[in-house]
Amino acid sequence: MKNFDLQAHLDEVYAGYPAARRLPVIGITGNYEDLCCKLGRGYYQSVIRAGGVPVIIPPSADKEVLMGTLDHVDALILSGGADINPLWTGEDPVPGLHGINRERDLPELLITRLAYNRQLPMLGICRGIQTLAVALGGKVCQDLGSEESRVKGEKLGVKHSQDADRSEPTHSVTIEADSTLYNIYKETAIHVNSFHHQAVSEPGERFRVVATAADGIVEAMESTEYKSILGVQWHPECMEEGLPLFQWLVGEAQAYRHAHEVHDRVLTLDTHCDTPMFFPKGIHFEQRDPRILVDLHKMTEGRQDATIMVAYLPQPKIGETFSSQVAFDVQGPTQYADLIFDKIETIVSQNSQYLQIARTPGDLYENKRHGRKSIMLGIENGLALGGQLKNVQHFADRGVVYITLCHNGDNDICDSCRGCNTHDGVSRFGEQVIREMNRLGLMVDLSHANEKSFYDALDISQTPIVCSHSSCRALCDHPRNLTDDQMRRLAAVGGVMQVTLYNGFLKAAGEATILDAIAHLEHAIHVMGIDHVGLGTDFDGDGGICGLRDSSELLQFTRQLLSRRYTERDIQKIWGGNFLRVMALVQKR
Repeated sequence: MKNFDLQAHLDEVYAGYPAARRLPVIGITGNYEDLCCKLGRGYYQSVIRAGGVPVIIPPSADKEVLMGTLDHVDALILSGGADINPLWTGEDPVPGLHGINRERDLPELLITRLAYNRQLPMLGICRGIQTLAVALGGKVCQDLGSEESRVKGEKLGVKHSQDADRSEPTHSVTIEADSTLYNIYKETAIHVNSFHHQAVSEPGERFRVVATAADGIVEAMESTEYKSILGVQWHPECMEEGLPLFQWLVGEAQAYRHAHEVHDRVLTLDTHCDTPMFFPKGIHFEQRDPRILVDLHKMTEGRQDATIMVAYLPQPKIGETFSSQVAFDVQGPTQYADLIFDKIETIVSQNSQYLQIARTPGDLYENKRHGRKSIMLGIENGLALGGQLKNVQHFADRGVVYITLCHNGDNDICDSCRGCNTHDGVSRFGEQVIREMNRLGLMVDLSHANEKSFYDALDISQTPIVCSHSSCRALCDHPRNLTDDQMRRLAAVGGVMQVTLYNGFLKAAGEATILDAIAHLEHAIHVMGIDHVGLGTDFDGDGGICGLRDSSELLQFTRQLLSRRYTERDIQKIWGGNFLRVMALVQKR
C-alpha cells in the first residue's frame, strides 16, 4: 500500500545534510503544440538516469528569459519536433515541407547561438541537430522524399520516417572512428530509430559529419572547434541504447560547471591584447562587436576578468615616417600612445559600472570582488618614448604596467628578432630605459626582441623580465619564439613567458588549434617550471586559433587544463598569478 504521509517523505529528504548533491542542470527545449509547452518523458527521464537535473525551457525569445536561463543551466538539449522554417536560412519552402513550428524557431535559434557563445555543452536530437545546423552556419534538406540520396550511384532506399515503435531500432548508422560518438559507443556501427523527413544537408564549418545512414543521410555531427557539441538525427531518449549520449552530456556539463567554479575563485588575466588597433573603425566595446575579439560580452562569456590592452606602435621602415603608419593624426609616437590611452579611458568611463582601469595586482582583485572587469595599460614598442628618457616617467604616471622594448624592426632601444642587428643587442639608450623602468616599477617585456637583446636585458635589469606574448622555438622554429636556453635563463631570474595564440608562432604549417597552445604551454612548464608560464593571447593583433578564437572561448582553455588534472593552484598561476607575482615585485621598487 502506498504511503500518503507527506511528512514521512519530507523526513526522508532531510535525513542527512546536505539534502541533495549538486548535480549538473540540463536545460531541455520544450515542444509547442495545442497552446501547450510539451516534452516527451524520455528526455527528462534519460537526464535523470544519466545523473543530471532536467529543466524544461519554454519557447520564449525574451532576452531576459534566455539569458537568465543560460545563467542557471550547465548544458542544453535541443529536443525534437516539427520542421524549421526554411526562410531562416534564406531558402523558400519546397512542396514537400511539412508543418513548421513558428513558436519554437526564433527562441531555439537564439538560445543555440547564445549557448554556443558561452561554451555550453549541447546535444541536438532530431529537429535539434537541424537547429544546430541552421543556427551555426549549416543547411537543412527540407524533405528527404524529394531528393535522392545515392551511394555509388545506387539508391539504397532507407526509410527515415518509420511506423515502428519509438523504442525499436529501424536502421544502422556508420560512425567515424576518430569521433566523440565513437568514444561514447566504442563501435563503428550502431542501430538507431528514425522518425524524420528532414536532415542536415550541410553541417557548416563549425561541425563535421561523424555518422551517416546507408544512403548517405547525415545521422550525426560534432564540433570541429573542440567544443562539447554533438547532434544526432535519431531519438536516443526513446531507446535503452540511447542512455550513453545523455551520460556524455551530463559528464560534459559537470566539466563545464567545474570550470565555471574555478573561474569564480581565480583571477583570469590575458597579458596582451591589441584591441586598440581597431579604434579607428569605431568599435563598440559594450556590444558584442564582430569586428573585435575582446569586448565586454565576450569577456563575460569566456569568464575573463582582465586584459592588458596595449598601445601598439608600428616600427617605421627606412624612409617612412611614423605618422604615415597610423590612422590618427598625431605629431609623433608619444602622442599616439597617449591618444590610445585616452580612448581606453573613455571606454572605461562609459562602462564604469562593469569596467575599470587597474594599475596594480591589488586593483585587479578588488575589481573582481566587485564584479567588475579590468583593463591594464601596456605599450608594444618602446618607440612610444620618442627617444626621451623622461617619457618613461610620463607613461608610469599614466598607469602603464609594461613596455615591450621593440616590435618588428630595430628601434633606438634594442634590436628586434625581425631587425638588422643595429646595436648588437640593447643600445646605450636602451640600457638607460631599462634602468629607469626598474626604478619606476614598469615591467620590461622582451617579446619581439632578438636573442642578443634578450640576454643583454636580462643582465641589465635589476627586476625579473617578462615575455608577454611568446611561444616555444622547440615546437615552432620562428625567431619570435624563445629557445629552451632563453626560457631557462628567464626562469632563473624569476621571469615569466606567456604563451601566445598567434597561429604562425604555434605551428609551422596549417591551422593551429587549442591543442597546439596547450602543447607549447606544457613544453614551457617542462623547461621552466609551473611558476614561470601564462597566457598572452595577442587577440586583435592576429592572435586567435581554432578553439580559442576570441575572449568568449577562454573558458575552454581552463577546461583543457582541468582535463589534464592541473590543480586549481596551478591554474591560478597560469591564469595570471605568475605574471602578477612579477608585477608586484617590480612595482615594489
